[in-house]
Amino acid sequence: MNNNKVCVDLIVPSIEERYNVFIPVNKKTIEIIFLLNKAINDMTDGSFTMSEHLSLINADTGSIYDVNNTFLENDILNGTKLILL
Repeated sequence: MNNNKVCVDLIVPSIEERYNVFIPVNKKTIEIIFLLNKAINDMTDGSFTMSEHLSLINADTGSIYDVNNTFLENDILNGTKLILL
């Protein structure tokens, strides 16, 4: 098991898709949002609009994660359900 990544369930309501994604825990959440934004835009041939105003939200609690913290600092673990909104 690789301890520097977590596998999360990513829900993207705007395109009605769900992904299982491995995310490095040592990157800031804002960097991860940017990378996810770009990757999803590429995979959907541009139907997912690039935006600087996306947030990651815990699907179970509704909490918005602090973009200045790393995934580790935000306590995002394997199996966490995230919403990219």
